Amino acid sequence: MTGIVDTIKLAGTLVLAIPAALAGLEFLVVRGEPVVGAVLLVLATGLVVVQQYVPTPSSLPKLLARRVVGSATEES
Repeated sequence: MTGIVDTIKLAGTLVLAIPAALAGLEFLVVRGEPVVGAVLLVLATGLVVVQQYVPTPSSLPKLLARRVVGSATEES
């Protein structure tokens, strides 16, 4: 179940990140403005990385529960 939800969240993030990355590539390659292009590429990449790896406040109880259950099962 969480795999489907994570996939939908990633797709939503990519809807925002891909246009920014394409605009960054255009500024970088076609228009010859490397600073603006690099900033847009970094922002698009950062958007995806933050969505994937930084926990949100709503996911913290789930992460804590996994750690507690994982430590309890390791000891027995």
